[in-house]
Amino acid sequence: MICREYIYAYGAVNLLDGQWDSLILPYGNTSCMPIFLDEIAQRYATDRIVMVMDGAGWHKSSDLKVPKNMRLLLLPPHSPELNPVENIWEDIREKYFHNRVFPSLDAVEDHLLTSLKHLEDHPEITHSISSWDWIINAIPN
Repeated sequence: MICREYIYAYGAVNLLDGQWDSLILPYGNTSCMPIFLDEIAQRYATDRIVMVMDGAGWHKSSDLKVPKNMRLLLLPPHSPELNPVENIWEDIREKYFHNRVFPSLDAVEDHLLTSLKHLEDHPEITHSISSWDWIINAIPN
């Protein structure tokens, strides 16, 4: 019998310096999204944050409570090419999960945690993947 199990990685990148922040949570939904937003807001409590996201249901739910130091900017539908984080997810899939089989969901989570931690420790990687000139030039200094 084939059984599908899931875990969800949430991530955000600072486009100016490549700093990657992530959490692994059990669901991709409106209950888990505030946990991630609150974590980012607390890590950068003195900053004003613009979080650019796609239009997933849990990103735009009217029940979603957005931290005071954060603004959500939703991308147009069907435009993943505009979201730099999508390239980071693709990099994780290609470099850490390509042609891999795991004996359990716990093994997947352990491997995912290792890959996310590696990116957090090496912002130059996420910076090179996500910091596109047209975005950087649009950010006021």
